[in-house]
Amino acid sequence: MAIAEGQWREVALSDDEYRRIVDLLGREPTLVELGMFGAMWSEHCGYKHSRPHLRQLPTDAPWVLQGPGENAGAVDIGHGLAAVFKVESHNHPSAVEPYEGAATGVGGIVRDIFTMGARPVAILDALRFGTLDKPRNQYLFSHVVAGIGGYGNCLGIPTVGGETAFDARFDGNPIVNAMCVGIVPHDGIVRAKASGVGNRVVLIGAKTGRDGLHGAMFASVDDPEASHRGVIQVGNPFLEKQLMEACLALLKTDAVVAMQDLGAAGLTSSIVECASRGGVGVDIDVSHVPRREDGMTPYEVMLSESQERMVLVCAPERVSEVVEMLAHWSLSASDIGEITDNGIVTIREGNETVCAVPVGLFIDACPTYHVTAVEPHESRGRREAEVDATRATTATSKAAELASLLSHPNIGSRQSIWEQYDHTILTNTVDGPGGDAAVLRVKGTPLGVVVAMDCNSRYCDLDPYNGARLAVAEAARNVSCAGGRPLGITNCLNMGNPEQLPGSWHLQECVRGIADACRELNLPVVSGNVSLYNETGGVAIQPTPMIGCVGVLDDVSSARKDGWQQGDELVLVSYGSPTLGGSEWLAIRQGRSEGAPPEVDLPLELRLQELARSIAVNPAVHGVHDVSLGGLAVTIAEDAMTHGLGVRLDPTKAPDVDDIVYWFGERAGAIVVAVDPHSRQSLEREVGDAGLSCVSLGTIGGDALIFPDDSRMSLDAMWQASSSALTAALENAELVSA
Repeated sequence: MAIAEGQWREVALSDDEYRRIVDLLGREPTLVELGMFGAMWSEHCGYKHSRPHLRQLPTDAPWVLQGPGENAGAVDIGHGLAAVFKVESHNHPSAVEPYEGAATGVGGIVRDIFTMGARPVAILDALRFGTLDKPRNQYLFSHVVAGIGGYGNCLGIPTVGGETAFDARFDGNPIVNAMCVGIVPHDGIVRAKASGVGNRVVLIGAKTGRDGLHGAMFASVDDPEASHRGVIQVGNPFLEKQLMEACLALLKTDAVVAMQDLGAAGLTSSIVECASRGGVGVDIDVSHVPRREDGMTPYEVMLSESQERMVLVCAPERVSEVVEMLAHWSLSASDIGEITDNGIVTIREGNETVCAVPVGLFIDACPTYHVTAVEPHESRGRREAEVDATRATTATSKAAELASLLSHPNIGSRQSIWEQYDHTILTNTVDGPGGDAAVLRVKGTPLGVVVAMDCNSRYCDLDPYNGARLAVAEAARNVSCAGGRPLGITNCLNMGNPEQLPGSWHLQECVRGIADACRELNLPVVSGNVSLYNETGGVAIQPTPMIGCVGVLDDVSSARKDGWQQGDELVLVSYGSPTLGGSEWLAIRQGRSEGAPPEVDLPLELRLQELARSIAVNPAVHGVHDVSLGGLAVTIAEDAMTHGLGVRLDPTKAPDVDDIVYWFGERAGAIVVAVDPHSRQSLEREVGDAGLSCVSLGTIGGDALIFPDDSRMSLDAMWQASSSALTAALENAELVSA
């Protein structure tokens, strides 16, 4: 069938890209080939706008066992074990059908981990929504959270951390990022690299339907309606549980040469990527693919994104063994093709060939667009807007200011979110949601794995370069505050249109910031994902380069803290000065999103994190907490609520202690430390040796937080304000899907 004029645009290919395909093939493509090119050359699969930027990222370190290019990255955590991890987005599907979009996002990232041979031990999520005064955003928020909990809980994998924020720039275009971490012996890591001419390609798991057609393509175009097209994937977590256990059992044998999950672009991306990694060809007969709907065409079979499916490569004589093992888990397997030596992706339906394309044309020939951007005038104006203490003055007490922040959805407790997640299943969770980072024991060893996700979208909107550096620094600092030694990061770049401002500038500067921060902090980037074209009504989301960080604790028992104790001294350890630029206080109290965010000093940040790791395992230290959203006062209030003790604040060496900037301004690098008073001088010496500032904030005790202006907020009042922040916003909401 000849390709109709403009038909290539239906699969998100430009006119120039279509002409390039015709030139490469020396003929017009078939319909199946056109669809496969559309998928493989999409931004989601081909990274055609982001690839030039991503080359800046440092990916190597002595402890990196697998960097970018596989299903997930892997780092050495000691004792012959590796942590395998990755973060991915499911933004566009979640905007259409939030429960299934979020649920299948979890399912997809979990498959990326066990495909590598690792047993998943933790899920984290990072979410962005529009403001909760709009019914549509209320609906998206409630159902996304339910979808994450519903899928993860059924799988039996704990959701142990993450973060959530709300801003009008995410109206209609939520951000739903899911991260998964798994554990595997070094020699158990499996790569998705097809090899062995004559080996069989076996499809296992769910039957193939029409759901998710064109998902990868239409999440990669500048068309606000396109990303909402198609049928959203529907997940089956119980089937995924069977699939996970079956695959992990198979990978303990030598029956499987390679394994790849079917995610974006379905069977197309899985076989093309496997063949490309192995430098081989593949011959597939789609008539052998089990289908749950009648009348499906080869085009639909190759591009379906039906969930809970995997592709295996195994020797012909081992196929029956694989089928028998899968039957133990009530799963079927279908032999759908073989590995060839001709480097061609051949797709047939019986005797009819519908695709015959060299593998390299799908991968290596994918166009790359180098877009160099400059800062838009409007962005510069907002960043350079004057934000100072004079404009910030207010007649209310500091306690009243604190109450207004604690009761806001961006600051208040997330318990109503994470209580929907089973965060203790598998009995590995030492510290779960609610703190700086989650800590999990690695059974059979003294090790602990420490994980955190962080990004301040407002910072990145005002100053994408510095905002991205701050995101890396905070994720690693949160791991360090739990005593963990950061080993690597995974990133998910959630941006607007990369072909025009401000999206092109955001992408360029965020990646540059991540690269510079990772080099300074000695943090390799081992995996990641890109989600572009996140726009609604021509308005881009706030750029959100989400950073997931994984670290290791050599002795997990040292992570356990008794918490604040009566009479402890509260100490601020920091570098730099607080600022209201880009702060939550400015946004909440004055409705302004402007000013320069705090400037990170990476050499000092490295020293701060080294110090945090040292004191986090010191028995005389009863708490270490990163200072972030809402500034110093909010951080202290969070600790007070967590530990059930108040504090009278009487800072030393602190000018203008009554200033809004001091208490609610935000800082690039700061931690609050609760220390036994007999050990305070020792701590001060250690801080001084690191070239950092040390300020005594007051003495812990009582049932209230008391500011220097003598205003006070009781623990009960703090908890009431914080715990109602999300529930109050939703209390009388009518959840609608319109």
